[in-house]
Amino acid sequence: MSDADALDDDLYRRTKQLLEPGEIQLNGAVVHTEYDGSDEIEMMQATIDAGDAIAEGYGMDPEDTFVYSGSDDPEFASNQHQGLTLDGEEFVWECQQLLREGSFDLVFYYEASADHEAILDDIEEQGFAVTGVRGD
Repeated sequence: MSDADALDDDLYRRTKQLLEPGEIQLNGAVVHTEYDGSDEIEMMQATIDAGDAIAEGYGMDPEDTFVYSGSDDPEFASNQHQGLTLDGEEFVWECQQLLREGSFDLVFYYEASADHEAILDDIEEQGFAVTGVRGD
């Protein structure tokens, strides 16, 4: 097993643990990027684009959602974002941007009722490698 495989296995395992049964059943997607800390704009755009794919996986128009970034919220970490509905600020997705071996992985969580496979396909069509994580 290569170091990259071990890191991916560790990230998959940690993501899976965060999906453990709670109030809602969740699935996840780990979007692997080549972006480093100097690519902040590109990384945020990738976060928005993947979030749009998740919204579409619910059958909603991404324009009916917005990204809440917790930079002014003490309950949020830096590089933590949520996709919420415009009407009622309902949860659509959450993302953690994690720096690993010099580039960022975007770890998304969303309700399992969304079309998981369609979301993964859409993210791959955007040009990213993605690892799906089922919470069940």
